[in-house]
Amino acid sequence: LTLAVVLPRRNLTYPWAWPRVGPAVSLAAAAVNSRRDLLPGFTVRWVFGDSEDRHGVCSEMAAPLVAVDLWLAHRPAAFLGPGCVYSAAPVARFTGHWRLPLVTAGAEAHGFDDKSEEFGLTTRAGPSHRKLGELGVRLHRRFNWTRRALLVYWDEPAGDRPYYFAAEGLYVQLPTLRNLTVMDVVFRDGGNFSFIIQEIKARGR
Repeated sequence: LTLAVVLPRRNLTYPWAWPRVGPAVSLAAAAVNSRRDLLPGFTVRWVFGDSEDRHGVCSEMAAPLVAVDLWLAHRPAAFLGPGCVYSAAPVARFTGHWRLPLVTAGAEAHGFDDKSEEFGLTTRAGPSHRKLGELGVRLHRRFNWTRRALLVYWDEPAGDRPYYFAAEGLYVQLPTLRNLTVMDVVFRDGGNFSFIIQEIKARGR
């Protein structure tokens, strides 16, 4: 029984990097294999594919290519990873097409909540930004904030855009409160912070 692992090989800035997760995968496989009552007639093994590009960051191109290679070569029963949003999305679409489960500690973006179609077999073991949005809704109800919400976040259109996806969870969930206006202000490195402060002053009240 083969488990295909698609994770960053070296970059320890990711909590799901292989040097962090690999020992747990090895221990889990060994524990399952030591108990013949769990999967009688099967031996669990894993194969690894690197989701990093040549710069050492999560790649939406490398991850699906390596996932296809692993599927063709090993016909795995399930996938573990990727964790990064832009890497996980195309791999999850492939695994859904192959009718294989995908388990990830990442993929926090709101879009992965849709289990009706492409992400129906994706299971997230970590936090999701939908839950952050639901927390925002609860806070607004608790403190009777009923008129408007202004989301201010940092974003760069490169990498995995964690702040953008975190804000998305709030942006999607807060409008479930009736008559609440939700706006956003994006800033970047070297941005005009005086302008942002003026925007907060004008739009956040």
